[in-house]
Amino acid sequence: MTDMNEVALFNIAPLLQLLLMALLLAAGPLAWVWLKNRQSQMALRVRHLTMIALFLTFDLVLFGAFTRLTDSGLGCPDWPGCYGHASPVGASEHIEEAQTAMPTGPVTFQKAWIEMIHRYLAMLVGVLILTLAVFSWRIDRSLWGWPSLSLVWVCVQGAFGALTVTMKLFPLIVSLHLLGGMMLLVLLTVQLVRQRHAFEKISAHPLPVWVYALTALTWLSIYTQTGLGAWVSSNYAVLACDTYPMCQNSWWPDMNLSKAFEFWRALGHDAAGQPLPFQALTAIHMVHRWHAVIPALLICWLAKSWMNAGLRRQGWLLLALLLSQFLTGISNAVLGWPMLAALMHTGSAAALLVLLTWTLASTQPRRAHRIAATFDRNML
Repeated sequence: MTDMNEVALFNIAPLLQLLLMALLLAAGPLAWVWLKNRQSQMALRVRHLTMIALFLTFDLVLFGAFTRLTDSGLGCPDWPGCYGHASPVGASEHIEEAQTAMPTGPVTFQKAWIEMIHRYLAMLVGVLILTLAVFSWRIDRSLWGWPSLSLVWVCVQGAFGALTVTMKLFPLIVSLHLLGGMMLLVLLTVQLVRQRHAFEKISAHPLPVWVYALTALTWLSIYTQTGLGAWVSSNYAVLACDTYPMCQNSWWPDMNLSKAFEFWRALGHDAAGQPLPFQALTAIHMVHRWHAVIPALLICWLAKSWMNAGLRRQGWLLLALLLSQFLTGISNAVLGWPMLAALMHTGSAAALLVLLTWTLASTQPRRAHRIAATFDRNML
């Protein structure tokens, strides 16, 4: 019987098939953009393709969360294929043997398909970003920086995706992989804003210096909170506290902070290789809760500041996303980590980063005592 631990972690045998599959998947959105805009300038086609890449990257982040929530991260225990095949169909014999040995996983047919669909989607995004970089270099050299950075970053993401599998869901790698996905969203958002401004000849909207700085500070706090959330998820510490606002019937439950933030360690173990104590999981959960207060307060302050600066729609959207984060965060704990709430929690965090990034990229700090009460609707 095949032992999952005996599978070669890197098996490039199906690489050519996977590359061909990625090109085939990318042909759909590429053909749609080019046909829909066949009478338009190349710059507009690239802009529309960037929108699709951004949308699919958002989907990829959510599907990555779904893969983690269904414990499908090792559904195929090698990389880039599945037991050396391009799909679970070819690996059915190996998967059946592994599933017979362990019916609930980590390798089952369902988990293998979830893991491979995640990889297919990642390859699709990679091909689209490569295409964007090539055409951006051709049409406007002044805009080549962001597409190039996005291309480099998606390659880094691919490497972290491989390490996630080959290092057996190492919590630090899993957390960095999620943060990298969020950063790819940020890069594509900036890219899209720059393309829009260049194509439509739009100037950045002036924003009071302190509001612009507050926006950047809020972005940083949310990205940090996302990292803490990724650490909670990758260590499966969500259910360490199943009540809110108290945890384990205490305002200060028994915690082990030193073990909680030993980063270089395997899943479920401390840095010395010993089983990770439950108190460390509690500490991981509680630090995420405590830190959430900082971005929540900053968001409330920023929303009011945006509204006063004419960004009313953005301000209300910011508050709506904060409410979503609050409700889904509580639901994850008190309802036993339901799938819908967990996915919405990740999605609203990603949406917050996109909204803040869009605003930062669309505005510029200005040392003025007054700013127009209304904001150009064509701007954002």
